[in-house]
Amino acid sequence: PAHGTGWDARYYSEESEVDLRDPIKDYELYRETCQELQRLMAEIQELKSRGIKENVRRASWCLHFPGFSLLNLGSGQSLLGSSEGSWLLAAEPGVGADLLREEPVDPSRFRAVVGGSDRIPSPRLAEKYKECLTSKEKILKEIEVKKEYLSSLQPRLNSIMQASLPVQEYLFMPFDQAHKQYETARHLPPPLYVLFVQASAYGQACDKKLVVAIEGSVEEAKALYKPPEDSQDDESDSDAEEEQTTKRRRPTLGVQLDDKRKEMLKRHPLSVTLDLKCKDENVLHLTFHYLMNLNVMTVKAKVTTAMEMTTAISAGDLLSPDSLLNCLYPGDHGRKTPNPANQFQFDKVGILTLSDYVTELGHPYVWVQKLGGLHFPKEQPQHTVAADNSLSASHMELTVKLLRSRLQSRLALHKQFASLEHGVVPVSSECQQLFPTKIVSRLVKWTAIPYEDYAELPYTKDVIEAGLAEDTHLYYMALIERGTAKLQAAVVLNPGYSTLPPVFSLCLNWKGERNSSNDDNIRAMESEVNVYYKELWGPKPGYQLLTNQLQRLCMVLDVYLETEPHDPSVEGPKEFPQEKMCLRLVRGPLRLKPFKFNYPQGFFSHR
Repeated sequence: PAHGTGWDARYYSEESEVDLRDPIKDYELYRETCQELQRLMAEIQELKSRGIKENVRRASWCLHFPGFSLLNLGSGQSLLGSSEGSWLLAAEPGVGADLLREEPVDPSRFRAVVGGSDRIPSPRLAEKYKECLTSKEKILKEIEVKKEYLSSLQPRLNSIMQASLPVQEYLFMPFDQAHKQYETARHLPPPLYVLFVQASAYGQACDKKLVVAIEGSVEEAKALYKPPEDSQDDESDSDAEEEQTTKRRRPTLGVQLDDKRKEMLKRHPLSVTLDLKCKDENVLHLTFHYLMNLNVMTVKAKVTTAMEMTTAISAGDLLSPDSLLNCLYPGDHGRKTPNPANQFQFDKVGILTLSDYVTELGHPYVWVQKLGGLHFPKEQPQHTVAADNSLSASHMELTVKLLRSRLQSRLALHKQFASLEHGVVPVSSECQQLFPTKIVSRLVKWTAIPYEDYAELPYTKDVIEAGLAEDTHLYYMALIERGTAKLQAAVVLNPGYSTLPPVFSLCLNWKGERNSSNDDNIRAMESEVNVYYKELWGPKPGYQLLTNQLQRLCMVLDVYLETEPHDPSVEGPKEFPQEKMCLRLVRGPLRLKPFKFNYPQGFFSHR
């Protein structure tokens, strides 16, 4: 404000004045002021060196500082006008001129004037300042109130969530549990995280009986990503430790390799579990692990049945964790690592193959890697492969269906084997029309055999050479009898049963040993169960195929024995009288017998 008879309060805007002033003139003024200031400082320095005080020169030098400061605002801001500038330089009129005229002058007064201690505030600015202080206090009070409200809100929300747990369980909407799981999922490695997200999404959208969860220690998972602590303390004690280690016995090379193997095969502390429930409440539990140093996922399987199942000796391998998931996709045995880069890692620590450790670690099936979004190109082995969400999503639906189908087929076989071991071939009412009312031949023995015993049988070589029998398949021996005739049936059960049918190899012990290599009718009997198996599937999904094949073997054995011509050299009645109605007993140069049963007429004919 300018001094006069009264106060004339005005607001000053630097930006508006900058727009009005000429920047070239401001530059010249700035340059002249700097030169004048340099000259005055040089004179003062000269006076100081001579010990003489001149108050007028000192006052003139002090008056140049405010102008220099205002000119040095930056961004083009200039010195104020004469009316405003005089107010900024002195609160009283004529102070600057008096300082130049009067002698002696007190330099401290100029400092006080320049510092603003003698300014007279504007009433409007003072009022505005008070309003701002009042508004500030009001806002601070509002902030405190909101802080108190928020601090009290968290306990209320926690109590509400705890109180709503029964309602969540009743409505099958476990929000609290899901929130905790998603918090834990942040610490999963990428492949397990991809599996968790995709399986959860598929379960919510398409399969309500698929339950996904996370198991393991979150604290251990967090510790994996913590930076190593400073080891200065360890270094300070290194001398003492070296003395102790020299006294101890150093570990042998074998112990060192064992430690390296354990470190290489180390699993992540967290794992993802999938529970696949069937309609009959049987559950397939799958636990997926991640081998951190190999960048490979593994799976372990376990079955929980709704009812206690009858113990069957021959069914021991059906639900075994080592064979339950074999060849879920063709050729996927889960014995070798799918990551080609692992072989170079194995060579360093002396691991021949991962199959020696699958019992403890789980099986690294290829479909497990795909569910985790991992794909390992064989042409260009890579040590690190990123997890791909789209790869996991594209395989999720089919894999879940195959897993559930595998569980149901194995449980159906387990139930059937319990009957077969007691000599009973179960045939459902839907399949009764496939067989005649009376079948004399009976199943007397059903046992599981190892692959080595199966391979030693002379009448199974053709099956092995055809590639239909591998060490990952299941092998059984059935014995069917009628009178003095004994029919041995070696059975190869593919892991993909019932989509892939069992394969039978027959050997009849009756008046010598007869098999497919020396008896065309034995070969025809094998064709009845191996080639025309689609007739025996029964109702979908065809889990009764095996028992229907065994029942057909009993039927065709009756036809084989009853259609044999009577040996005139043997006295007495025919051992196997003909009870089946046949249009023709034999046909063609191979003298083939009529093994095809025609329903509902009830007679047998040739194919």
